[in-house]
Amino acid sequence: MRDFVAALRGLTIRGRSFLAAGAACAVSAIILGEQDLLRIGLLIASLPVLAAAVVCRTRYRLSCTRRLEPRRVTAGDRVSVRIQLENVSRSSSSVLLVEDTTGSGLGGGARFVLDRIEPGGSRDLSYALRASVRGRYQIGPMAIRLSDPFGLCELSRSFRSLDELIVAPAIERLAPARSGVAASVSNELRRATGLVGEDETTTRPYRSGDDLRRVHWKTTARSGELMVRREEHPQSGAATILLDTRERAWPDSGPASAFEWAVSAVGGIGIHLVRGGYRVRLLTDRGPVTTTAGATASGLLDELATLVPADAESLHPALTALRRPGGDRGGLLVAVLGHTETALATTLAGLRARRAPAIAVLVDVTSWNPHPSAAADLISTRAVLTRAGWAVLVARQGMSLASVWPRVTAVASQSGYAGARRAVGGGVGGGVGGPAGAAWAAGQPGVPRRAAR
Repeated sequence: MRDFVAALRGLTIRGRSFLAAGAACAVSAIILGEQDLLRIGLLIASLPVLAAAVVCRTRYRLSCTRRLEPRRVTAGDRVSVRIQLENVSRSSSSVLLVEDTTGSGLGGGARFVLDRIEPGGSRDLSYALRASVRGRYQIGPMAIRLSDPFGLCELSRSFRSLDELIVAPAIERLAPARSGVAASVSNELRRATGLVGEDETTTRPYRSGDDLRRVHWKTTARSGELMVRREEHPQSGAATILLDTRERAWPDSGPASAFEWAVSAVGGIGIHLVRGGYRVRLLTDRGPVTTTAGATASGLLDELATLVPADAESLHPALTALRRPGGDRGGLLVAVLGHTETALATTLAGLRARRAPAIAVLVDVTSWNPHPSAAADLISTRAVLTRAGWAVLVARQGMSLASVWPRVTAVASQSGYAGARRAVGGGVGGGVGGPAGAAWAAGQPGVPRRAAR
């Protein structure tokens, strides 16, 4: 009975028109006393009811399999959706209207009309989606509309299966530094500071032909027998990326906003560092949200896919994580900031470790949306961070991060390596550091070329 009531609610415009016409004929027949007109009215009105009864008793057993290729994409990419619909019942299906639903950022889904599926038969369907906006989207559920041959009634039934599509922000591929000197300095810096991991302490007795440089002298002194290391754990550089996710730091919103540019920049920088062997930690207003290491950065991209500005007053959890001793402290620090107050810039400037490089990407939000106070704070923030030894890059609307990133990393590496050598009693000649080097890396005018040599 419940299915029959649902089928009656699914009457099409044609079916409702038949009911109205039949009722009109019946009323006219009663008023005029015409028995034949009454029979015609009852016949017309009974057709939609019979169609609803036939549709509600339809028992097709269908199975649906959906496959996304690929399941993770970046904004602007295309996704191929492949569907296999199989009839596992003993009777053939009637005409089916198949509809697969998607999120609004993917175009709304697709519709197919299937003529007939024989018992045990299957149909392969496919369509393409364009992922224009980052986020997490659910594909499905798939709905099938059953109808009678006259189109008087439609009944919709849905599958329960859902698939998730993750759309990461658009990523710029960042090239390594072109200068061989800068690359050499960067390698030395990674060996001097910011290393994580533990030395392998598993040892074995010395055998003839072993390299004496692998002798583990502590174990040798303790055991009285010459012992060598079996192997060593690889060590990797530690890097922290801080993204200011406070809503007050980003005056505008939308797919073409300054915040979206910042999220894409964090994704490009994070992938670049992971491919370079760094263990990357992401900080937001909630503090540490993810740590990525190894050959893939899927965890970082999954987090960035759903990141939105938060109604937070401060970055206290993130700053506390930066102050915490040990862990990644002393490694590379990258801060991607929007509208930043001078007080926050001063606090952040003091969190740079003396031996480590630090890069600040200041997003000029006024180039997206004019804001007088933000322009003044940008100048003040840049001056505070530059005096503290940060390499500062001012990003404006339409700017390509990939075009300037190798230069700014070269400046940061030289500055951090110089600090590391000074800490151990050495020095680096000819390095670029301080305000002049940072301004040169950001491509700012008014800096003599000799200061960047």
